[in-house]
Amino acid sequence: MRYGFIFPGTDPELAVELAVLAEQHGWHGFFVWEGIWATDPWAVLAAAAVQTSGIRLGTMLTPVPRRRPWELAGQTMTVDRLSKGRLVLSVGLGVPEAVEERFWIFEHDPGRRERAELLDESLELLPKLWRGKPFAHEGAHYTVRRTDEMLPPASVQQPIPIWAVGLWPKPRSMRRVARLDGWLPNFAPPGGGAAGPDAQRELFTPAIGAEAMAWLRAERERIGLGDRPFDWVQEGTTSGADRRADAEAVAPWAEAGATWWLDTDWSVPAERMEEYARARLAAGPPVG
Repeated sequence: MRYGFIFPGTDPELAVELAVLAEQHGWHGFFVWEGIWATDPWAVLAAAAVQTSGIRLGTMLTPVPRRRPWELAGQTMTVDRLSKGRLVLSVGLGVPEAVEERFWIFEHDPGRRERAELLDESLELLPKLWRGKPFAHEGAHYTVRRTDEMLPPASVQQPIPIWAVGLWPKPRSMRRVARLDGWLPNFAPPGGGAAGPDAQRELFTPAIGAEAMAWLRAERERIGLGDRPFDWVQEGTTSGADRRADAEAVAPWAEAGATWWLDTDWSVPAERMEEYARARLAAGPPVG
């Protein structure tokens, strides 16, 4: 298992310092969140890229339906090149149903179905855009006219790995994930819709995750991707105060097949953010 830290704060200078600290203390990944009216995560990651050398960098996560795919392709390519191939792009619809009103303060919500269409078409376009070569595309939402002029450089990784939110056990959502490089779990409990963060912690278990991963492996075999690496990216919170207890909390997820553990605490108040983040990173990943 590999271990990453999600910085839940907003200070861009602090975020860059923390990326360096994370690398120094043995973390494998450092992630920042992407908001609507917020600190620009791609500027932060670009700065972090040139001050680190081995740690993976990424967002957690990017609301792709709200982004123009060619602009996102340029930002991700830039960070991938600056980091010499260390970027991961985490994607989703970006609008948890429980907090939907927070996300639509500047524009109209086109609805979940259209957002899903925008996400799928963007996921088709991004690998082509990362090649930096002429191509054409005519889709339901986007048009690309072929050009041979002013082409951008290609990303280092071909393609950049993409982790996507998948709502288990909803087949359409999980089939999208199966075509990509990693799964960010969401869970629909029996008789209900997508679980919020609290419900996920209570109801989503390592056994349920293992069941979902077995389905994903079978689906990847069916579509010819069974021989390619694939990640189960599990988010959670450990204290950093008791290394053995932290390792014991994470162990069931590793035993079930999770390949990444992303540690964070979204409940930390702003006035304690720097203290929390520095201390948690300095304590190191939750390994025994």
